[in-house]
Amino acid sequence: MEEIAQVYSRSLFEVAQEQDKLDALREELGQFADALASERNLQVFFFSPYFSTEEKKDGLRKTVEGADETLVNFLELLVEKHRMPALLRIRRQFDELWEDENRLLPVQVTSAIELEDETVRQIGDAIGQQTGRRIELKSEVDPDILGGIVLRVGNSILDASIRNRLEQLRKQVARA
Repeated sequence: MEEIAQVYSRSLFEVAQEQDKLDALREELGQFADALASERNLQVFFFSPYFSTEEKKDGLRKTVEGADETLVNFLELLVEKHRMPALLRIRRQFDELWEDENRLLPVQVTSAIELEDETVRQIGDAIGQQTGRRIELKSEVDPDILGGIVLRVGNSILDASIRNRLEQLRKQVARA
Protein backbone atom coordinates (compact mmCIF):
# COMPACT_ATOMS: atom_id res chain seq x y z
CA MET A 1 0.00 0.00 0.00
CA GLU A 2 2.95 2.34 0.66
CA GLU A 3 4.13 1.91 -2.94
CA ILE A 4 0.70 2.98 -4.17
CA ALA A 5 0.85 6.04 -1.93
CA GLN A 6 4.32 6.90 -3.26
CA VAL A 7 3.26 6.63 -6.89
CA TYR A 8 0.13 8.74 -6.46
CA SER A 9 1.77 11.34 -4.22
CA ARG A 10 4.74 11.69 -6.58
CA SER A 11 2.37 12.15 -9.52
CA LEU A 12 0.35 14.84 -7.76
CA PHE A 13 3.54 16.50 -6.56
CA GLU A 14 5.01 16.68 -10.06
CA VAL A 15 1.79 18.10 -11.53
CA ALA A 16 1.63 20.66 -8.71
CA GLN A 17 5.25 21.63 -9.42
CA GLU A 18 4.58 22.04 -13.13
CA GLN A 19 1.55 24.23 -12.42
CA ASP A 20 3.36 26.16 -9.66
CA LYS A 21 0.64 25.18 -7.15
CA LEU A 22 2.63 23.18 -4.59
CA ASP A 23 1.62 25.17 -1.53
CA ALA A 24 -2.02 25.56 -2.53
CA LEU A 25 -2.48 21.87 -3.38
CA ARG A 26 -0.69 20.81 -0.21
CA GLU A 27 -3.07 22.94 1.84
CA GLU A 28 -6.22 21.71 0.10
CA LEU A 29 -5.10 18.08 0.15
CA GLY A 30 -4.38 18.44 3.86
CA GLN A 31 -7.80 19.94 4.56
CA PHE A 32 -9.58 17.14 2.72
CA ALA A 33 -7.44 14.43 4.35
CA ASP A 34 -8.07 15.92 7.81
CA ALA A 35 -11.81 16.00 7.17
CA LEU A 36 -11.72 12.40 5.93
CA ALA A 37 -9.70 11.26 8.94
CA SER A 38 -12.02 12.92 11.45
CA GLU A 39 -15.43 12.21 9.90
CA ARG A 40 -16.56 8.61 10.13
CA ASN A 41 -19.44 9.24 7.72
CA LEU A 42 -17.04 10.43 5.01
CA GLN A 43 -14.90 7.34 5.49
CA VAL A 44 -17.91 5.05 5.21
CA PHE A 45 -19.08 6.84 2.08
CA PHE A 46 -15.74 6.95 0.23
CA PHE A 47 -14.39 3.57 1.35
CA SER A 48 -17.58 1.52 1.08
CA PRO A 49 -18.22 -0.73 -1.92
CA TYR A 50 -21.97 -0.14 -1.46
CA PHE A 51 -21.80 3.26 -3.17
CA SER A 52 -21.12 3.46 -6.90
CA THR A 53 -18.21 5.34 -8.37
CA GLU A 54 -20.59 7.95 -9.79
CA GLU A 55 -22.25 8.46 -6.39
CA LYS A 56 -18.83 8.91 -4.82
CA LYS A 57 -17.77 11.39 -7.52
CA ASP A 58 -20.95 13.42 -7.02
CA GLY A 59 -20.39 13.41 -3.27
CA LEU A 60 -16.76 14.35 -3.78
CA ARG A 61 -17.64 17.35 -5.96
CA LYS A 62 -20.04 18.58 -3.27
CA THR A 63 -17.49 17.99 -0.52
CA VAL A 64 -14.62 19.84 -2.20
CA GLU A 65 -16.64 22.54 -3.94
CA GLY A 66 -14.37 25.48 -4.74
CA ALA A 67 -11.19 23.42 -4.54
CA ASP A 68 -8.47 23.58 -7.19
CA GLU A 69 -9.46 21.64 -10.32
CA THR A 70 -6.20 19.67 -10.24
CA LEU A 71 -7.02 18.36 -6.76
CA VAL A 72 -10.61 17.55 -7.74
CA ASN A 73 -9.36 15.59 -10.77
CA PHE A 74 -6.82 13.77 -8.59
CA LEU A 75 -9.45 12.82 -5.98
CA GLU A 76 -11.83 11.67 -8.73
CA LEU A 77 -9.04 9.46 -10.09
CA LEU A 78 -8.63 7.93 -6.62
CA VAL A 79 -12.36 7.25 -6.51
CA GLU A 80 -12.33 5.66 -9.99
CA LYS A 81 -9.37 3.44 -9.15
CA HIS A 82 -10.79 2.57 -5.69
CA ARG A 83 -7.68 4.06 -4.05
CA MET A 84 -9.41 6.50 -1.70
CA PRO A 85 -8.41 4.43 1.39
CA ALA A 86 -4.77 5.27 0.57
CA LEU A 87 -5.41 9.02 0.77
CA LEU A 88 -3.96 9.53 4.25
CA ARG A 89 -0.73 7.79 3.23
CA ILE A 90 -0.69 9.77 -0.02
CA ARG A 91 -0.98 12.98 1.97
CA ARG A 92 1.87 11.92 4.29
CA GLN A 93 4.09 11.11 1.30
CA PHE A 94 3.14 14.39 -0.41
CA ASP A 95 4.06 16.31 2.76
CA GLU A 96 7.45 14.58 2.86
CA LEU A 97 8.10 15.51 -0.77
CA TRP A 98 7.04 19.09 -0.01
CA GLU A 99 9.35 19.24 3.03
CA ASP A 100 12.27 17.96 0.96
CA GLU A 101 11.51 20.47 -1.81
CA ASN A 102 11.43 23.32 0.71
CA ARG A 103 14.41 21.94 2.65
CA LEU A 104 12.24 21.92 5.75
CA LEU A 105 13.17 19.72 8.69
CA PRO A 106 10.65 19.12 11.47
CA VAL A 107 12.20 19.32 14.96
CA GLN A 108 10.29 18.44 18.14
CA VAL A 109 11.83 19.41 21.50
CA THR A 110 10.27 17.62 24.47
CA SER A 111 11.23 18.56 28.03
CA ALA A 112 9.97 17.81 31.53
CA ILE A 113 9.41 21.52 32.22
CA GLU A 114 8.62 24.44 29.93
CA LEU A 115 11.78 25.75 28.29
CA GLU A 116 12.31 29.42 27.57
CA ASP A 117 11.56 30.35 23.96
CA GLU A 118 15.14 31.55 23.54
CA THR A 119 16.52 28.15 24.60
CA VAL A 120 14.25 26.28 22.18
CA ARG A 121 15.18 28.71 19.39
CA GLN A 122 18.90 28.18 20.07
CA ILE A 123 18.44 24.40 19.83
CA GLY A 124 16.60 24.85 16.52
CA ASP A 125 19.25 27.25 15.19
CA ALA A 126 22.05 24.80 16.07
CA ILE A 127 20.28 21.95 14.27
CA GLY A 128 19.62 24.22 11.30
CA GLN A 129 23.29 25.16 11.05
CA GLN A 130 24.40 21.53 11.24
CA THR A 131 21.90 20.29 8.66
CA GLY A 132 21.77 23.31 6.37
CA ARG A 133 17.99 23.12 6.33
CA ARG A 134 15.16 25.36 7.49
CA ILE A 135 13.76 24.14 10.79
CA GLU A 136 10.10 23.71 11.64
CA LEU A 137 10.39 23.88 15.42
CA LYS A 138 7.83 22.62 17.93
CA SER A 139 8.18 22.37 21.68
CA GLU A 140 6.17 20.34 24.16
CA VAL A 141 6.23 19.53 27.84
CA ASP A 142 6.05 15.91 29.08
CA PRO A 143 6.61 15.53 32.84
CA ASP A 144 6.97 11.75 32.38
CA ILE A 145 10.52 12.16 31.03
CA LEU A 146 11.49 13.45 34.53
CA GLY A 147 14.30 15.72 33.24
CA GLY A 148 16.58 16.36 30.30
CA ILE A 149 15.22 16.61 26.76
CA VAL A 150 14.12 14.41 23.89
CA LEU A 151 14.84 15.71 20.39
CA ARG A 152 13.03 14.37 17.35
CA VAL A 153 14.81 15.62 14.22
CA GLY A 154 12.99 14.37 11.15
CA ASN A 155 12.81 10.60 11.72
CA SER A 156 15.70 10.49 14.23
CA ILE A 157 15.31 10.64 18.00
CA LEU A 158 17.93 11.73 20.51
CA ASP A 159 16.70 10.75 23.97
CA ALA A 160 18.70 12.54 26.68
CA SER A 161 15.95 12.21 29.28
CA ILE A 162 16.40 11.03 32.83
CA ARG A 163 13.66 8.46 32.27
CA ASN A 164 15.73 6.93 29.44
CA ARG A 165 18.91 6.94 31.53
CA LEU A 166 17.12 5.23 34.42
CA GLU A 167 15.71 2.62 32.04
CA GLN A 168 19.20 1.93 30.63
CA LEU A 169 20.59 1.60 34.16
CA ARG A 170 17.76 -0.76 35.13
CA LYS A 171 18.59 -2.98 32.11
CA GLN A 172 22.29 -3.04 33.02
CA VAL A 173 21.52 -4.02 36.62
CA ALA A 174 19.11 -6.72 35.44
CA ARG A 175 21.81 -8.23 33.19
CA ALA A 176 24.48 -8.17 35.91
